Amino acid sequence: MARDRVAGSGEGRGARVKRSRLALAGAGLVLLALSACARDEKPAPAPVEAAHLRAQALIDSGSAAYRNGDFAAAAKRYASAAVVSPEDPAAYYGLGMALAKLGRDDEARVAYARARELSRGELDDETIPHEVRYRRTKHP
Repeated sequence: MARDRVAGSGEGRGARVKRSRLALAGAGLVLLALSACARDEKPAPAPVEAAHLRAQALIDSGSAAYRNGDFAAAAKRYASAAVVSPEDPAAYYGLGMALAKLGRDDEARVAYARARELSRGELDDETIPHEVRYRRTKHP
C-alpha cells in the first residue's frame, strides 16, 4: 500500500487514474460539442416544407405502384399524400387515376373534381382517362 502512494501527495494511484480518465472524457465531450457546432448542416425544413416533401414522396411512391399495376397500393399512397398535403392537386389526380383502374368510378370522379378545383381549371375533360369518361357517359 505504501508503494501505491506518491511521495507527499497522500493520493493513491487508483484515484489518480480515475481523475485522469474523467478529465479525458470531459475533454472529449467538449470537443464533440464544439465539432457539432462547427458543421455546416442545413437547418431542419419548416413544417409546411416538410409536409410538402412527405406528400411528394408519397405521390412518387404511388406513381411507382401505379406503373407496376398495383392500383390498390397506389390509391392508398395517393390518398395519404392528400391527407398530408390537402392542397396538392397531384395527389387527388393520382388518386383519381388509381380509383378509376380499380373500377371505383364515382370516387374517381370526386378525386378528379377536387384536383381540377385545386388546379383552378388547369385540367380539362381531355385529361381525364378514357376509362372514366367512357364509364361516365355509359352509366349516368
